Amino acid sequence: MQVAYSQSDLPRPLNREEAALLKALVYFDIFRYPLTLSEMVQFAPEKFHSPEAAELAARGLETSFIIKRVGEFWSLHHDYAMVTRRLKGNSMAEDVNGKAQRMSAFMHKFPFVRSVNISGSLSKNYFDAGTDIDYFIITAPDRIWLCRTLLALYKKIFLLNRRKYFCINYFISSEELDIPDKNLFAATEILTLRNMTGSDIYARFLEHNQWAFLHFPNAEKGSITIAEKKDGWLKRRLETMLSGKMGQRLDDACFRLTFAFWQRKFSYMRQSEFKVNLRSKKQVSKHHPQGFQFKVMQAFEERCRRLEQQYNILFPHE
Repeated sequence: MQVAYSQSDLPRPLNREEAALLKALVYFDIFRYPLTLSEMVQFAPEKFHSPEAAELAARGLETSFIIKRVGEFWSLHHDYAMVTRRLKGNSMAEDVNGKAQRMSAFMHKFPFVRSVNISGSLSKNYFDAGTDIDYFIITAPDRIWLCRTLLALYKKIFLLNRRKYFCINYFISSEELDIPDKNLFAATEILTLRNMTGSDIYARFLEHNQWAFLHFPNAEKGSITIAEKKDGWLKRRLETMLSGKMGQRLDDACFRLTFAFWQRKFSYMRQSEFKVNLRSKKQVSKHHPQGFQFKVMQAFEERCRRLEQQYNILFPHE
């Protein structure tokens, strides 16, 4: 016996433009962050050839009650509180930008630091009482762990281990600039990364991670307008002293001690999670013990499936 379904019972496939805008909104809904139409286009995985095409797709989703408009912002919820929260967070981000610039310039004075960049919430122009300033640092080859240890010691001794304005959680080497996590989370972080020092290395980093811009075909690379300053004499002197075998031995020791400490501290973590959340190699140091990437990607998938069920629609979100 065959069951016949009426046309109205079948899920409605969204067109490519509608699906692309919806995916952008779903991702930022995880952070309770409504978007403008231009931001939706920027983070959409589909090429838009005109503003009118984006407006038409957004109107189609709004007519189906899938997305809502609150002033200039679009969201999955008709929630003025979310808009107020965003605007307040944008204002607070402007207030701390100066501090982030000063701290970045200070970090760049440490031996073997080649480029300091802002990631996380502040790179997306948002900051509040519960967020930190996250730094993505590129170092000279084979000196990641020595560099990281020096910065960590400064934080522990002079900042009393406070990390709100000094959260150093991702280091890579100028010799290995490729980000191995080829997913929506990593692509978003690369796209929004804010270069603070070392623009030449930052430009090379973008070239090595062109895949992220394939995720977001409407996005443009950030312009580099930073006036570079020469390294100070103390940094040059320390790098000269630590460029040979002594520096290599110190870097090796910092790597072994830190890796052993993390293995003990996070022994509860599955090996597969440890390898991603605390990626520890000679040319990379990633410290994300909360597994934020896993949580975000899981939340994204769950939200997409929930929307499909709620509105009886279909759209690609793998």
